[in-house]
Amino acid sequence: MKKKYKNYLTKNHHFDKLTMLGIFCLIIVISGMFGWLYEVIFYYFNSGMKEIYWRGGNFLPWINIYAIGAVLIYILTYKKRKNPLFVFIVSMITAGILEYIGGAFMEHIMHIKCWDYNSEILSFGSINGYVCLRSVLIFGLSALLLMYIIVPFCFYLARKLPKKTFLVLSYTICAIFLFDELYNLIFANILNLPKSSEVYKDLGFKYLYF
Repeated sequence: MKKKYKNYLTKNHHFDKLTMLGIFCLIIVISGMFGWLYEVIFYYFNSGMKEIYWRGGNFLPWINIYAIGAVLIYILTYKKRKNPLFVFIVSMITAGILEYIGGAFMEHIMHIKCWDYNSEILSFGSINGYVCLRSVLIFGLSALLLMYIIVPFCFYLARKLPKKTFLVLSYTICAIFLFDELYNLIFANILNLPKSSEVYKDLGFKYLYF
């Protein structure tokens, strides 16, 4: 196992385009689910450990901005993966910029305030409520988890499983999550269908829209 991990850090890994797309599919799903879990736990403590909120705008436990950030971090840091400090710092900066742009876009263009660090715990260094020191530190640490655990795991699956099996599984799982996203973001609005937020509220979930 130690040798395989060393190979991940030191050797160039070549996958064909379809397999690489499958790897990205897994990264998108895993990172989006990780972000959902992190936010559910954080907002539980933010509420004084009194309420558990469903986070995200989807039926499935997945938040898109974490998936976008993970893909960007992989692209920007993969070739420098032997340097954890580089991965950490670049990921902090990248995720901070993405979070600020995402928060400002949602508030001023979509007219939805998805998060406001000025009203949350551990919000030191908040910039207009869109980004704070705690958030970028968490993103930097999460990037280490991504690059040194999740990505090697995805590489392992890509090599261990038969190619057809790996592609069918990775593509199908990702397609389900992305369809859920598109349904709530586009189709539900156009066709006047119930959104996940409406359904979960009707079921009695404490719901914070993202």
